[in-house]
Amino acid sequence: MNYKISGLKAEPFIHLFGQSDACLNRLGASRHTVDSYPGYPDRISLCDIPMGETAILINHIYQPANTPYFGTHAIYLWEGCTQQGIYVNALPEVMTTRLLSLRAYDERHFIRQADICEGKFAEQLIHLFFADPLISYIQIHNAKRGCYSCCVERGE
Repeated sequence: MNYKISGLKAEPFIHLFGQSDACLNRLGASRHTVDSYPGYPDRISLCDIPMGETAILINHIYQPANTPYFGTHAIYLWEGCTQQGIYVNALPEVMTTRLLSLRAYDERHFIRQADICEGKFAEQLIHLFFADPLISYIQIHNAKRGCYSCCVERGE
């Protein structure tokens, strides 16, 4: 079964890049110098941000549907990164070393299945969840901190 993992599109975040710390603070965001690797997963490229680079921490609406599952949480963005990570039938390396939470949603944006796993086993859960024809998409979160990581869609 084919699947596609996508990072966030950069366009909604570009206005944050290069802003002063005071401006970011007014917007509820903050800038951080990356001081450990791995440790700051970028949600656009779906890779760990290199040491010495800057990350912007923001609150992101990861589940915008008007359901009880509406959700928002903190995520990191690699300041200046505009290249969306797209992975077809493959896991981004950033996911393989983390404990993950996978949440499978139906077309009404209700969770039908969910589980946690070590990242290297996420592909097995993706296939298991998509074996259910009622599953429309899967969201993956970092289980320890709860941050949204990416969305998985059925492939062609």
